[in-house]
Amino acid sequence: MQELFDARDMTGLAEAVAAGEVSPREVVEFSAARLAERNPALNAVVSTRIEQALDEVDAGLPDGPLRGVPFLIKDLHADVAGLPSTEGSRLFADVVADRDSELVRRYRAAGLVVLGKTNIPEFGQNASTEPLLFGPARNPHRLSHSPGGSSGGSAAAVAAGIVPAAHGSDGGGSLRIPSSMTGLVGLKPSRGRTAAGNPLEAPLSVQHALTRSVRDTALLLDIASAPWPGAPLPITPPQRPYIREVGADPGRLRIAVSTTTPTGEPVHPDCAAVAQKTAALLAELGHEVTADAPDYPMESLMAAFTMGMAVPMTVQIDERLARLGRELRDDDLEALPRAIYDRIKTKSAGDFDVSMRELGRTAAQVGAFFTDHDLLLTPTLAQPTPPLGLLDANDLQKAWQHGGVYGAITSPFNVTGQPAISLPLGRDATGMPLGVQLAAPFGREDLLIRIASQLETAQPWSIAPVWPPVN
Repeated sequence: MQELFDARDMTGLAEAVAAGEVSPREVVEFSAARLAERNPALNAVVSTRIEQALDEVDAGLPDGPLRGVPFLIKDLHADVAGLPSTEGSRLFADVVADRDSELVRRYRAAGLVVLGKTNIPEFGQNASTEPLLFGPARNPHRLSHSPGGSSGGSAAAVAAGIVPAAHGSDGGGSLRIPSSMTGLVGLKPSRGRTAAGNPLEAPLSVQHALTRSVRDTALLLDIASAPWPGAPLPITPPQRPYIREVGADPGRLRIAVSTTTPTGEPVHPDCAAVAQKTAALLAELGHEVTADAPDYPMESLMAAFTMGMAVPMTVQIDERLARLGRELRDDDLEALPRAIYDRIKTKSAGDFDVSMRELGRTAAQVGAFFTDHDLLLTPTLAQPTPPLGLLDANDLQKAWQHGGVYGAITSPFNVTGQPAISLPLGRDATGMPLGVQLAAPFGREDLLIRIASQLETAQPWSIAPVWPPVN
């Protein structure tokens, strides 16, 4: 079972179950044992439903493409019936969901078996997962370091082999950042692509998954993005299933390469080197590769990003306080979310309206760059993986000094709504994983999957779990 579980990706494991090589119960029991063994070192999973999961297996799972595959759900904006929905916050610590969210229902219909929920920073407002409520999640590549955020618990669990893939979300890089830090694939779909939440309520955030392979990312995107009645932000469906883009010829693409932040600051040499190496590989594969970057309208971008991240959180906090019938207390929130909350309470509806206009202006200006370029290649991160504590959200000085660096290159595409993917194509000088980011025009996840698959074939990465963890 260990060889089967570790040598195959999620799709391969599902194929083994379908072929009768192993039963769903055997797979789920093995994953549950892994969770019990490995989670104490990682603190990746914060609530579980093992007995309920086994009961579901015994009762008979839906005959979907991922029947019998164990899975985890991020504890942010996604509900699993009977499990806490804490948002990583002490203010929500006793909230228990009474039903599954739409995306979780889709996962179950595909045959996935939900084992629990994963650790996150409070309200997802950090590039590292170090909440006061649960304590820090740890990176199996180096336990003293962050697995990223805000999908850090999911990333740590997949990288360590507890599950072959896990749910996550991305409001400023929260899938791509942990993917880069833990050596995984992380695709942020276009705004409104997946059946998760209301993109008009939280315009920067979109939900998807962290995986070990491109085909796993494509298959989960097919499950998550099928049309659903009453979608608040309709988006053009793909011409064919995303799984069929894996291995498809991307053609000769015009790819721009940038190794600076949107403000023009140079990134760490190790991060730049991985992007430059990937650019050379893409040129060898026949693509037209040139040095170029969008002209980011920084004032508009920052105005839209700041309000787009902070207002949904503030509304959520106020709704919770109204249900509790009390005012906010000093120990309800960590320092960074509290500072954001207090600042937004001084803003008006007009301020939010202006920020959404700036969102549109940013999308138009950056989107125009993609009329002359098919893709943009960058490092995923401007700096290598940080040690735990550097991005402590309860230390405002650290949060202000270091926080913006780790989402500097990823966050613009949350504002524009464009899809972007991080691929595990390098390492820093100390051996920690580093990703490269590829961004595409709005709605072109198909293009990203084709080029990601081509790179995966040309420069394969290991899908083997990292265990024992590196101390």
